[in-house]
Amino acid sequence: MQLEDFVTVKNIEAEAWEALEKSIVYYQGRPIGTVAAVDTSADALNYDQVFVRDFVSSALIFLAKGRTEIVRNFLEETLKLQPKERQLDAYKAARGLMPASFKVVSVDGKEFLDADFGEHAIARVTPVDSCLWWIILLRAYVVATKDFCFAYRPEFQTGIKLILELCLANRFDMYPTLLVPDGACMIDRRMGIYGHPLEIQALFYAALRAARELLICENNTGNQDIIAAIDNRLPLLCAHIRQHYWIDLNRLNTIYRFKGEEYGKMAVNLFNIYADSLPYYELDKWLPVKGGYLAGNVGPSQLDTRFFSLGNLMAIISELATEEQSQAIMNLIDERWDNLIGDMPMKICFPALEGEEYRIVTGCDPKNIPWSYHNGGSWPVLLWMLAAAAVKTNRTDLAKKALAIAQPRLRQDEWIEYYDGKKGRLIGKQSRKYQTWTIAGFLLAKELLENPQHLPLVSFEELPQELVSRACEFEISSVDTSLYF
Repeated sequence: MQLEDFVTVKNIEAEAWEALEKSIVYYQGRPIGTVAAVDTSADALNYDQVFVRDFVSSALIFLAKGRTEIVRNFLEETLKLQPKERQLDAYKAARGLMPASFKVVSVDGKEFLDADFGEHAIARVTPVDSCLWWIILLRAYVVATKDFCFAYRPEFQTGIKLILELCLANRFDMYPTLLVPDGACMIDRRMGIYGHPLEIQALFYAALRAARELLICENNTGNQDIIAAIDNRLPLLCAHIRQHYWIDLNRLNTIYRFKGEEYGKMAVNLFNIYADSLPYYELDKWLPVKGGYLAGNVGPSQLDTRFFSLGNLMAIISELATEEQSQAIMNLIDERWDNLIGDMPMKICFPALEGEEYRIVTGCDPKNIPWSYHNGGSWPVLLWMLAAAAVKTNRTDLAKKALAIAQPRLRQDEWIEYYDGKKGRLIGKQSRKYQTWTIAGFLLAKELLENPQHLPLVSFEELPQELVSRACEFEISSVDTSLYF
């Protein structure tokens, strides 16, 4: 790197930090989080709030830099917003739910936090992922500070248990995955991801791993039932995702020859996937020989073959995917660089819904037109997850290449929220400037590549192989699982 290039990079980082500092929200004189965006050129709407999901990338870069106070304050105050009482009111947040966002409100000189659990959101979306990200972030704080006593405080033990009771409750479902409606995660609009979307399953797995580390195991804590439920669910969830969500050429050939309407214990096509519902010939052209990925969704007669970046990257980071699958996902990103990275890393999903499928699935959503926003748009915040996955798989060359593409444009375009177009060349139609998680994602990606010792903030060791193998015995399937383990 030439001296002038080095100076330019440092200037970009300094500007990013300056913008991140401006986004910090204070409550009763203490830093408590970061607003979604500081864009003075547009109406604030809800972008002036602190979103649990959005703050994670800011929190992680603060933790990496030793600035733990803001993360501690965030965790304490959001915990106070969690509903603790059981209620059957359908229009109120369920016990254990974490808010999508909150803002500081001042009345008669007194400050308080006004939380939004989705009741004010567009389409009244309930945030399933907020609970999961909150546990993951709590564990990251403990890893960074070694302050286990913080998580062992009774109110935090209760908060974790309430979230898990919500996630692990008996329901009208017999899968180890988590059943959610459309719009329950980063993709918070109608995009056909209802059911068991990969993003939620990857976060669910990471949250279970984090909770297992944080919950006190002594007999007098009352945590035994929750811990037993986690120990039961983890290997089943892991085996289920690795086996039934995986798509590569070998798996595609198996699915291609599925028979429908199978009944009983000897069924191979467990989810009754109809061959004609899948874009086989497009997949046959797109899948590299040594590449593969985890499907976007699996359920009754449903195999969503779209590639969703957040779910696949988090599966690598959290060890939900096997080492072989993780390498195959990185191979896919490398081989299909123009599709998934293009001129602005990286696509939130690929391919976009188009034509009649777009109209039916999205409800003609004008924000989710093909190759825009959540329908094939490019989101720079995903850079930090790409960097983390690259460090995890020793493929840092891919993340460095992606970062080099993004860096000059992010500064030039004033840290835009998302990009449109098949290669991410267009600034998103409704994209906000100085989007905080774009800024934090860029800084965190650079930090992870320069100091990979921070990866344990979000990463885990692999589950013991015998646990996952044993879980496969519960899967009523005659499919050759040797391809997946």
